[in-house]
Amino acid sequence: MTQDPYEIGAWRNLPFFAETMPDIEVAIRASSVAIYPHRSKIFAALQRCQPENVKIVLLGQDPYHTPGKADGLAFSIPDTFQGRLDSLGNIFKELEADLHLRRAKTSLDDWADQGILLLNTALTVPEGQPKAHARLGWEHLVSQVLDRLADRPRAYMLWGGPAQKAAARVDPVANLKIETAHPSPLSAHRGFFGSRPFSKVNQWLKEQGHPEINWAGPS
Repeated sequence: MTQDPYEIGAWRNLPFFAETMPDIEVAIRASSVAIYPHRSKIFAALQRCQPENVKIVLLGQDPYHTPGKADGLAFSIPDTFQGRLDSLGNIFKELEADLHLRRAKTSLDDWADQGILLLNTALTVPEGQPKAHARLGWEHLVSQVLDRLADRPRAYMLWGGPAQKAAARVDPVANLKIETAHPSPLSAHRGFFGSRPFSKVNQWLKEQGHPEINWAGPS
């Protein structure tokens, strides 16, 4: 059995890892600035949530580009981080408005463990350069992941233009497809606030016979 250097289980069979990832690794190693998240966490979303366990795909844009903030799960921030929450703070505001739940835990690892694939459309970013890796080749991975997940109905939370473009082929009849503005402070007021994605997903899960997501996190 071939050893999996990325420790991502069944996802390792995607063609991306043989066809595209070697070139991305060369580009990352050649970078003169820090790349986020840390190499060990680039595939955290895939490591945490195997294909058969995915109930929801939450698709974002690219990782946080400031030190100590990106942990490999879309929108998630390490619990030890002391700075501004920005997009995550707006997500928490919408969660409270939607389901009257207050969440203090900034790491979203518990969401991943409940079957939410927290994936960005680009999995790396150079420090201080948002979207700089948008054309590095990550789009091939995202496309293949979404194709792999087309085997049964799932919920798709598509926040921002890049996420919606990447998931354009996802069938809105077979799946729940929620498309809103990105929760960034620059765009949250253009349709993210008031979209009530959390209650919509839980209602859909109930209709599918699945448990609801505990969005608030561990008590």
